[in-house]
Amino acid sequence: MKTINHYLARLTTVAMAVTLSLPAVYSKTIEKGHYPITPVPFTAVKVTGDFWGARMEASREVTIPLAFGKCEENQRYENFVRATRPSDGYKVDGFPFDDTDVYKTIEGAAYRLSSFPDKRLEAYVDSVIDLMAKAQEPDGYLYTARTQNPAHPHNWSGAKRWEAVEHLSHEFYNLGHLIEGAVAYYQATGKRKILDIAIRFADCVCRNIGDGDGQLRLIPGHQIAEMALVRLYNVTGDGKYLDQARFFLDTRGKTSRRDTYLQSHLPVVEQDEAVGHAVRATYMYAGMADVAAVTGDSSYIKAIDRIWENIVGKKLYITGGIGARHAGEAFGDNYELPNATAYNETCAAIGNVYMNYRLFLLHGDAKYYDVLERTLYNGLISGVSVDGGSFFYPNPLSSTGGYSRKPWFGCACCPSNISRFMPSLPGYIYAVKDNNLYINLFMSNTADVNVGGRGLTVSQSTSYPWSGDVRVRIDKGNAPMAMNIRIPGWVQGNTVPSDLYRYADKETAGYTVKVNGVNVEDAKLRSGYLVIERKWRKGDVVEISFDMPVRTVKAHDAVADDRGRVAVERGPVVYCAEWPDNDFNVHSTLMNRNPKFETRNDSILGGLVKITTDVQSLNYASDGTLEVKPRRLTLIPYYAWAHRGEGNMTVWLPVELSAATAETPKAVKAEDNGFFH
Repeated sequence: MKTINHYLARLTTVAMAVTLSLPAVYSKTIEKGHYPITPVPFTAVKVTGDFWGARMEASREVTIPLAFGKCEENQRYENFVRATRPSDGYKVDGFPFDDTDVYKTIEGAAYRLSSFPDKRLEAYVDSVIDLMAKAQEPDGYLYTARTQNPAHPHNWSGAKRWEAVEHLSHEFYNLGHLIEGAVAYYQATGKRKILDIAIRFADCVCRNIGDGDGQLRLIPGHQIAEMALVRLYNVTGDGKYLDQARFFLDTRGKTSRRDTYLQSHLPVVEQDEAVGHAVRATYMYAGMADVAAVTGDSSYIKAIDRIWENIVGKKLYITGGIGARHAGEAFGDNYELPNATAYNETCAAIGNVYMNYRLFLLHGDAKYYDVLERTLYNGLISGVSVDGGSFFYPNPLSSTGGYSRKPWFGCACCPSNISRFMPSLPGYIYAVKDNNLYINLFMSNTADVNVGGRGLTVSQSTSYPWSGDVRVRIDKGNAPMAMNIRIPGWVQGNTVPSDLYRYADKETAGYTVKVNGVNVEDAKLRSGYLVIERKWRKGDVVEISFDMPVRTVKAHDAVADDRGRVAVERGPVVYCAEWPDNDFNVHSTLMNRNPKFETRNDSILGGLVKITTDVQSLNYASDGTLEVKPRRLTLIPYYAWAHRGEGNMTVWLPVELSAATAETPKAVKAEDNGFFH
């Protein structure tokens, strides 16, 4: 695989020593928090090893360099170079949102640099930013799909600025990802050049879009600008960015574009069901939460709460994936959750994390992290290979072949989104409120936190999710505080915070918590958190032990594809049966009604826990009679499927004869993706 050094050397030539000086309008500030609960930022947490340490290393050493390399190979940088010298001779192809692959990868690089300073990488990113600066038009407009050839822009872009922004031009979508990348890079390095580029583009949009005289009343065709503009407001303190975010939300359902595909069928505060393009939807819900946190608008919060209940109660896959339909990359009807034809775009899983994360910051309830964790360990990381070098766009729950991870796509939103999300993960582990410290995710790490005005260094060591043992230590500082330890829903017997899925066995999972070797007996469970209040001192150790029995899960009977079937999970990890581990057709397997499971550690695919159980394999003999053979079924974590070639895979296993003999529908191939982005 080519290295960052190679791409840096190549890019230095491409950049042609482009520079642009901008005035320092804003001094460097810390991003303000407006949520009732404040996250501990990614810059203060370092993941140190085990399951997530390996994933973070793969992101750092493989995914981000790969994404930068693909941006070079696939004309992403050349688009900016062309925009510096527009020509009628340029044919503008690709997608009008190709610029965002650059912005998202810069964002991922920023998260990487915050934990692992790298002068070579930083110089590389700086040279990319130089290209962006030169391509920006004098009034701040930055959209290479038009600027390369203004007379003949990309055919999705419209004849003039903003003309097609409610449809396919993605101008506001590009702005959103530019802001997200710019803020992250500014926070990681203190350099403001890319931040100034984003500010100038945002100012251009604020001048031209709105309810004022001479302004255009338009909304984003693809949401993300809403939450990005709130983030820009938080960093700069300039209220016009918050106003613009709110305008985009309040105007939805009130322009000429009114349909469910982009959630513009109703004003946002009147919506109560997740509909349309799943990525657009979750980005919008995240933006609504951000605006609500700043403004205190309860109508926004009530709307998001209603929509969340609809998703978790009727439209969530057992893997935490969302978006049932290939057509429109969209949510289906209530309880429409097919397996072989499931879309479950990787970007939608990331959006689901964004939404649930923000709802936790608003409400402080662990149920949002229960959904977030389920998505994270299953429907999200299934979208990237263990080595960080290849990707899925859709993530079905059943396959007869035709799915293999790819190193890039023509529509590359998922690989570049993975490149920005994975290194941001440390920012999801901890949060604080007054004298409360929340421990939301379990992974080996060291963090500097401030609780009630006192600085502490906290560390975790664990091999979670393979083991339920977690050790938390106060490495530095003393503070009276309440440590809020999330007790996952799966430990408490709740598959998800709704009746969409339920455990179908008689197993139970308990837990124990010790402080300095003494069992905690009097701590209270509040909103899914075990709350331990005491004066914490350097050297204090909390030992948490979650039982991890293998569980079977049934879906609500209204989910037609899952009737007569069970899924298998252990801890937060959903399992699947795949062809390389089983020399019989996993689609024609009948589970025992009271299965007994065994687990074993295996070194394959970065190390994982396999599950085995006795089943029956059903086949028809040549004379048409049904043959039943005893078999030993092996299951692996769902996220690890399709690493060893194409073939049969299923998450939902028949436990009733009718389900075992039902024909498995042919899946839509993984290559059929991206058209509706």
